[in-house]
Amino acid sequence: MDICKIVGDNIKKLRLEKHLTQEHLAFYSKMSCAHLAKTERGLNNPTILTIQNIADALGVDPEELFRNSGR
Repeated sequence: MDICKIVGDNIKKLRLEKHLTQEHLAFYSKMSCAHLAKTERGLNNPTILTIQNIADALGVDPEELFRNSGR
């Protein structure tokens, strides 16, 4: 599976677990909602800073976003 898709799936899973909307996570991650939506769908390659901002907003270590669930 493509790493961008893995990261996007993990972001969405964690966001939903924390009961956050895309709008809220985008705000807390200092990015646009459109950019977050594309990231969740695996359509863009997030920068290290973007990964860090999203992880911080979700309250997880950045490495959590790279874990492959085995799908």
